Amino acid sequence: MKRAARFAIIAGLAGFAAGLAGAQSTPTPVGGTGTSSSTPSPTVRTPTPSTPGTGTSLPGSGSGGTYLSGRVIVDDGSPLPENITIQQVCSGAARTVAYADTTGGFSFQWGRPAATVMADASEAGSARMGASSSGSSSGGSGAGRGANPFSIGQSSGPQMLGCELRAKASGYGSDSVTIGNRTEMDGPSVGMIVLHRLSGAEGASISATSYRAPKDAQKAYQRGLAALRKNKPDEAAKEFEKAVARYPDYADAWASLGKARLLKKAVEPAREAFLRAVAADPKLASPCVELGFLAARDKNWDAAGEYLDKAMRLDPSSFPGAWYVDAMANFNLKKFDAAEKSARRAMQLDVKHTMPRAQYLLALSLIELHQYPEGSVELKGYMKADPNTADFAVVKDQSDRLEKFIEQQSEPEAAKIAPPAP
Repeated sequence: MKRAARFAIIAGLAGFAAGLAGAQSTPTPVGGTGTSSSTPSPTVRTPTPSTPGTGTSLPGSGSGGTYLSGRVIVDDGSPLPENITIQQVCSGAARTVAYADTTGGFSFQWGRPAATVMADASEAGSARMGASSSGSSSGGSGAGRGANPFSIGQSSGPQMLGCELRAKASGYGSDSVTIGNRTEMDGPSVGMIVLHRLSGAEGASISATSYRAPKDAQKAYQRGLAALRKNKPDEAAKEFEKAVARYPDYADAWASLGKARLLKKAVEPAREAFLRAVAADPKLASPCVELGFLAARDKNWDAAGEYLDKAMRLDPSSFPGAWYVDAMANFNLKKFDAAEKSARRAMQLDVKHTMPRAQYLLALSLIELHQYPEGSVELKGYMKADPNTADFAVVKDQSDRLEKFIEQQSEPEAAKIAPPAP
């Protein structure tokens, strides 16, 4: 296919970068972007968690929400990784709601606004990925797509049907605890959430520098984590700064300082902290993910690809959203083989199907690789997976024109083998 024809099929790809990075000047706990109405950008769209008309009332519930608590453990009894977050997953959409303490304990109030609980880098709707909150507001399973599925305080009460809790830590997988079937007889405890160490990860969930840090630096770091768990980013940043001042090679403290600064919307100081974390310990994946997202937001695709490629080598399983943005970076760099592989990996890890746009990106990569029939299949699969997307008509037009091209390409060959007329 000539370049012009391919461009016609994938019209609007020039806005691909803008869809990721354009609208936000600073990161926030949640957010979104968009581009022109004629060729909406292929940004991630995530189904809004369902909020049924009836919910489960639990002890302690009310207008402020329901208190839930539990504990995280590792299946083999090994020490807990640091920086464990707790995510609620409702109808496939994940949102960070709490942090586990040093013993694995956690508690939070369901439905209570907690504006400084930061979206985890693995979440499809993380603002650091530039995920879009715009979209169709039509009904069906995607009803409410126009609302931001990760907006804090999205629940108007303890409505938990279709929801579960899981833990998140780099290099670990997590069991899930179903909470949608709780009754008034249940107390606030949800029990244990079990972590499992993932195989194939070159990196570490805890930096070796943490074990070498002086006691006073470790104490400051722990105070910083405690402040983050209490939604006090200013206090947390001060404690992390004390920790790195006492021990400049404290990689985990630098990474946490970067996250605290992001909560404060201090983007460049956050970037500096993540860079210091990588320099202190090149085996930590999470600061590489954050740097990749920040670079992608700035449309610096070379840097985004570099950081995210490294992050995926260090931890290939904990950050499905990073695989998506890695695919986007490689696509913009015209590394279509790499883009295809990363898009497939994002789809494989996205078991809850929160990133249907990964399939769209896969289709576009296959088209650029001249694998037209496979690209057509993926385009149709994307339309089926996300029928309420705002740019459905654009994608449908792309699919129709591609299918017509494939048919035209096959006609000469069919004429050669056609039986003679009687």
